[in-house]
Amino acid sequence: MKRRPFLGAGVGAAALLAGCKHRKPEALKNTRPVTDNGKLAGLSLEELRENYRHDLFDEFLPFVEKYVIDREYGGFMCNVDRDGTRIDTEKSTWNEGRGIWVFSFLYNNIDSDPKWLEIARKSVDFILKTRPEGVTLWHKRFTREGAPLGDPDTLIYSDLFVANGLQEFSKAGGDKYWDMSKEILLKCIDIYDNRPGYASLKPTKTSPGVSRPRIFSHWFQLVRLAIQMLEKRYDPEVQAVVNRCIDAIMNAHYNPGFRLITEYVSHDLYQIDSDYGKEITSHAQETLWLVMQEAVRRGDKQLFDKAVERFKRHVEVLWDDVYGGLFSLKHVDDNLWNMNKPLWLQVEVLFGTLTLFEITGDPWAKEWFAKMYSYFRDKFYLKRYGLLLWIFYGDRKVTFRPHALRVGIFQQPRHLMINLLTLDRMIKNGGKAAGVFQ
Repeated sequence: MKRRPFLGAGVGAAALLAGCKHRKPEALKNTRPVTDNGKLAGLSLEELRENYRHDLFDEFLPFVEKYVIDREYGGFMCNVDRDGTRIDTEKSTWNEGRGIWVFSFLYNNIDSDPKWLEIARKSVDFILKTRPEGVTLWHKRFTREGAPLGDPDTLIYSDLFVANGLQEFSKAGGDKYWDMSKEILLKCIDIYDNRPGYASLKPTKTSPGVSRPRIFSHWFQLVRLAIQMLEKRYDPEVQAVVNRCIDAIMNAHYNPGFRLITEYVSHDLYQIDSDYGKEITSHAQETLWLVMQEAVRRGDKQLFDKAVERFKRHVEVLWDDVYGGLFSLKHVDDNLWNMNKPLWLQVEVLFGTLTLFEITGDPWAKEWFAKMYSYFRDKFYLKRYGLLLWIFYGDRKVTFRPHALRVGIFQQPRHLMINLLTLDRMIKNGGKAAGVFQ
């Protein structure tokens, strides 16, 4: 199946809504009230915001400060049990990059206490000492002191997580970190485009192999990084990355036959006519939320409406009608599902529905935010067991287990901070839809 036409670029004047500072884009207008007597998910906006504030400042941050942050060498030792018992002192590049982003974003947008920036700075110093030369990718794992463990990563995720942390840190720490982020971004794209055999899929009994496939999760990481970089500084090369990613996300990976987004397409962006082409990406919800943001920034209603329609479709298809929550679809034609329910897949829905509700007041978004919010707090929160934080990875029923191998440093605090900012804007706007495209 051939690709659809390339999406036009065009940069609008409106700022991104979610995840940006408290500023009101010129395109926003106060419209009708959209909450039920001032309530969302059965709570006033102020009560909902207080829940988010409590989860961030009274649970996540105290736990991480006490058990995860390495005060001596910098960085994050995330391999701890639910009660804070340390399992080992290894550090991962993923968590360093993610932790840098979390504490930089916290400082830049939520609470300007210098201690948060210092935590990010010490992780930056730690991970940059391990930076590889040339086109080599970062190692995935390190000792507490920074000695590499194992071989360098074979995929670009580690580097992209570091780049994402650096670009957010640059907003307080200086332009040189933004420049580093761009260098890493362009290096990763070159590897993705040109490295022989990159991420090739092996043949199976039912499917031929795929040489150097295009992977939706790569576009997702690339576009997330590039969009955030543009918040600080316009750069034509970074804007071109955003345009290219949105083309791949909205055109190449979208299969109109089943109206869902596939994880893999061929290197030249054709749909794969085998089992590899039947796996539905688990990152559609968050990626489409990012596309909504970019459409607002551009003032592109057509792109916004298309992203909204596909976001709704993926949420509804991946919802578990028996036990609630979202799981992932491994083979659309054979109806094969991965029954596990990771935390990040649930919070993607909380991002997207609250963003959509803020912008448009869409009743669907209000209903699904309430539905997911109730489910998430009921199933993933550990407070009922006398513990802080949340279940990071659950089975289909999200069964409680007394022990865990690590703490999530990124998805939940990111969700808390971004939705805190969204709720702040909604409260300031009197609970009315922003009405961007009216």
